[in-house]
Amino acid sequence: MQLLTVLLASASVAHAHYNFNALIYGGTTEATWQQVRKRSDANSHEPVTDVSLLDIRCGRDASTAFAPGTLSVAAGEPIGFVVDPDIQHPGPGLGYLAKVPAGKTAANWDGSGAVWFKVWEQGPTSLDKNGGVWPSSGLKALNFTIPKATPSGDYLARLEHIGLHAAGQKNGAQFYLSCGQITVTGGGTGTPSPLVSFPGAYSATDPGILIQIYWPVPTNYTIPGPQVWTG
Repeated sequence: MQLLTVLLASASVAHAHYNFNALIYGGTTEATWQQVRKRSDANSHEPVTDVSLLDIRCGRDASTAFAPGTLSVAAGEPIGFVVDPDIQHPGPGLGYLAKVPAGKTAANWDGSGAVWFKVWEQGPTSLDKNGGVWPSSGLKALNFTIPKATPSGDYLARLEHIGLHAAGQKNGAQFYLSCGQITVTGGGTGTPSPLVSFPGAYSATDPGILIQIYWPVPTNYTIPGPQVWTG
């Protein structure tokens, strides 16, 4: 009976895909794909399922799918990503930044190297046989705050949501993600850490990636990736 519950829960949401296609800042929603790099699967909203692929960085074929614009955001302020149509799977939300190196800009850098640091994560408020309670469920936007100590300059902002409904098997977790091009202003003198690379930050067998969330009910959930840098 428990197995049937798991199978039905997975099947009912098997095709409920979504993506992040625009930035939100200061109460204004920017144009679609204006500062967010447009993935090759933008119309089908397909997830990434193999964390060893380059696609885990910014989405399918998006590391060098440079967007036409770059958005200025103030350190200490929240930035959001539009969800199209909304979050339809149980799972965590994560936000990362990567400082653009000298000689490059947010509009022409591919995000390579151990340069990414996590600034936000959101796990479940409870776990149960229905897959748990996740605050992101049904949301049409996900937001995180740029830490006040973040040094000024160009960055890539990476928003990710992991669908765990089929994560009981290897490469079953579904990664929905996009990268936005931003310039941080009014920043501080912090030293973001730890720094990770994409691919490289995750393993297919990480406990927060390879997990059965329905049955047996897990006693806890470990969000993948490094610790959050708060400045």
